[in-house]
Amino acid sequence: MSEKENLSIYCDGACSGNQFRSNAGGWGAILKCGDRLKEIKGGELNTTNQRMELTACIRALEQVKSGQYAIEVYTDSAYLVNCMHKKWYVAWQKNGWENASKRPVENRDLWERLLSLLPLHKVNFIKVTGHAGNALNERADELAKQGVAGVRKPV
Repeated sequence: MSEKENLSIYCDGACSGNQFRSNAGGWGAILKCGDRLKEIKGGELNTTNQRMELTACIRALEQVKSGQYAIEVYTDSAYLVNCMHKKWYVAWQKNGWENASKRPVENRDLWERLLSLLPLHKVNFIKVTGHAGNALNERADELAKQGVAGVRKPV
């Protein structure tokens, strides 16, 4: 059995008008293996920043076709990293997808989709500080903003 290659994923989400009913969101991710880079992005209407953060991670992991990589996901989303490190999802599943306040877990559909991808890979989630000069994190942010622009309705 060969040793796994390292794959880094930098992902970010953005949402313009997050507090309004009609808004635009975008996600961006960069997959880096050695010197190779692959950029992906997209967007949705009527979404939230949290949904876009999760979508960026999911869409990046969906690009990885085999389990030959040891994956490090870099994100500025405390929501995503804390869920993975503190294993909030275990309690959510045990409690029928209700949170500690006995309310339905937000973004359940995306959490389930993400959790279904994790057994396929060895993934480590790493929290980075947003807008702090990390070039690939900054680029993921730019891609997310492009995703917003791509779905924004013309005025």
